[in-house]
Amino acid sequence: MVIYKIFHAPEWDAMQTAGQTDGAPVDLADGFVHFSTAEQVKETASRHFAGASDLVLVAANPATMGDALRWEASRGGAEFPHLYAPFAMVHVLWSRPLPLDPGGHRFPDLV
Repeated sequence: MVIYKIFHAPEWDAMQTAGQTDGAPVDLADGFVHFSTAEQVKETASRHFAGASDLVLVAANPATMGDALRWEASRGGAEFPHLYAPFAMVHVLWSRPLPLDPGGHRFPDLV
């Protein structure tokens, strides 16, 4: 399984430099790092990142996150992955730009 995190490019750059992040402002406010599954991430982009053109999609391996990763009910009762620890580069599988087209964000093929 693979889970996904959407970053603004400066946030992703900062994570790469520091080796980890406690997340974006919404993550800090909620007390955990928000992730989405392949089935959820496109709606996450359209709801929370509409019109943003500086995005990076980061794929992460949940098996490396241990008990700090919890699946919790969120949008519409669906369970989303939430990380109650810093998100570290050791968790990252790959990153890709998430370009904005007239119809919305253009995603790579997701696992």
